[in-house]
Amino acid sequence: MVLTTLLWSTAGVVTRQIEHAQGLEVTFWRSAFTALALLVILPLWRGRGVWERIAWGQPTLWLSGLCWAVMFTAFMVALSLTGVARVLVTMAFGPFLTALLSRLVTGRRLPRRTWAAIAVAGIGMAWMFAGQLGEAGDAAAWLGSIVALGVPLASAVNWTVSQQGQSHGTPVDLVPAVLLGAVLSALAVAPWAWPQAASARDLGWLAALGVGQLAIPSVLAVLCARVLPAAEVSLLGLLEIVFGIGLVWAIAGEAPRPEVLQGGALVIGALLANELLGWWGQRRAARGLSSVSG
Repeated sequence: MVLTTLLWSTAGVVTRQIEHAQGLEVTFWRSAFTALALLVILPLWRGRGVWERIAWGQPTLWLSGLCWAVMFTAFMVALSLTGVARVLVTMAFGPFLTALLSRLVTGRRLPRRTWAAIAVAGIGMAWMFAGQLGEAGDAAAWLGSIVALGVPLASAVNWTVSQQGQSHGTPVDLVPAVLLGAVLSALAVAPWAWPQAASARDLGWLAALGVGQLAIPSVLAVLCARVLPAAEVSLLGLLEIVFGIGLVWAIAGEAPRPEVLQGGALVIGALLANELLGWWGQRRAARGLSSVSG
């Protein structure tokens, strides 16, 4: 999941290489190339009969696909309406929404360490962008924040659906849902993506985004959601923002402000503490079982 967030975080660096394509055209080509990549990846990975084995009639598959489409699209639309800071702060609600929805739907109780990590990471995210929140106060900026809220909401539903399917013993393969999401996203923005302005160089970078920044990491995220709690998947997803800032700093030379570094340290510290405490608790439980059996 950490590798997934690292791949997701490359969007900022790659999009800075795009010269002509803008706005929804970027969304269209990124989603289209994601779909094309998955049309190649799935048969190579699952075999020639992959399409016949997909549970096309399962509502869960289509619900997950719709969630992916919302996540793929809402982020780029929100960025066209407001600043990056507002969008990222809104997305930071993801772990809390996922934990709450997972608790309501699956009844699974989260450990206190995870709730504490969600709270600390949320504070860190807010601190990272607190100095920039007041820079945009018009109606379009607030509309952008509302659109951006679709990303954590769709993410919460998606991870909860995946977790619920696994817990009921009849899991549906949700990897093809990423393909559905990419197709639905491309179709949704296609009418507004013309006339095309992308150059051949732009299309090359957009293809790289579709394959390496969306298709591969999104499939990895689905696989991670089979074994990790929904709230933990969403919490680890915050690393995308931290990694993204670091990559832009290292490669594009955009030095972050001090509060960004401080808030990022809080996020990483919260995630590390949550994972280390969970690992330590599992080791203690394993030692207790071995002593009892002995």
